Amino acid sequence: MKTLNLMVASFVFVLAALFSTAAFVDTGADRDSALPPHSTLPLRVVADVPLPADTSRFDYESYDADRHLLFIAHFGASEVLVFNTRTEQVVGRVGDVPHVHGVLVIPELKRVYATATGTDEVVAIDEERLAIVARIPGGTYPDGMAYAPDAHKLYVSDETGRTETVIDVLANRRVATIALGGTVGNSQYDPISKHIFVNVQSLRQLVEIDPGSDRVIARTELAGARGNHGLLIEPGLRLAFIACEDNDKLLVFDLAARQVKDRFDVGDGPDVLAYDSSIGLLYVASESEAVSLFKVGADRVNKVGEGQLASNAHVVAVDPATHLAYFPIRNLSGKPVLRIVRPIQ
Repeated sequence: MKTLNLMVASFVFVLAALFSTAAFVDTGADRDSALPPHSTLPLRVVADVPLPADTSRFDYESYDADRHLLFIAHFGASEVLVFNTRTEQVVGRVGDVPHVHGVLVIPELKRVYATATGTDEVVAIDEERLAIVARIPGGTYPDGMAYAPDAHKLYVSDETGRTETVIDVLANRRVATIALGGTVGNSQYDPISKHIFVNVQSLRQLVEIDPGSDRVIARTELAGARGNHGLLIEPGLRLAFIACEDNDKLLVFDLAARQVKDRFDVGDGPDVLAYDSSIGLLYVASESEAVSLFKVGADRVNKVGEGQLASNAHVVAVDPATHLAYFPIRNLSGKPVLRIVRPIQ
């Protein structure tokens, strides 16, 4: 009986230790969440992690894969949230970034840039200290950003100012303003041509800029575009994906031929694009509840799913190493959360 009691005590001790460990690593994530009823998206909800602050609008995200840090622009709270994807915890908050829209991490500089439309500035943040180190004039409505590493220049879409602001990141100062002639959408860097591409949405054009001269070297008319805002470049396949918010289309643009090669219907108000390069899966997040998924191949692009994810799921970032996608949701059952999903393959 004494031996049996010792065995029972040992078993209870082990259980207690296990529960204690589980409690220690628990992040507060809700792992019983699911997609909305009737959604047929080939995605599985991994977790809904509570986020701090209020249930106001979120905007762009940017991911540093080496440090496993996801930077999230919380527009309504005027702050940048820092989320550790390994521990699934918010590990930092950088405030005083009024109406933050765009956010872009540059790992080699250990710096994060954020566009503050409330003060028309670009804010430079030290990635390690999570402290603001510079504020740079950004035009009249700075939004998306792209970085040209060879030139050490940051290109900022000045949406209503109809220009591209150029910032020298070594000195953190504005060095050029490029007139684009229309309302500006997102900007992206192409590592093959080493050029910057910019949506000029009111002109229905894709503009190409040479960082060496900071001059526009090409303008391409986009057939079927209305409000071409979102932009993502897949350099290996020489493709650009363009989200058109005014007619709810995704354009597939051939960078080599300089022409639109395909068009797809997507959800209402497509906004942010993200790409899992390791499995060729493209996410199109819309201002409506819809998310559209596309399989990207060398020969063709196929739509593989579309449906509800959550209200205002218009922002997405992807970690190609884990295949997890991150959607900040402003209000899920009365609280802001980061919805983490995984594709079902």
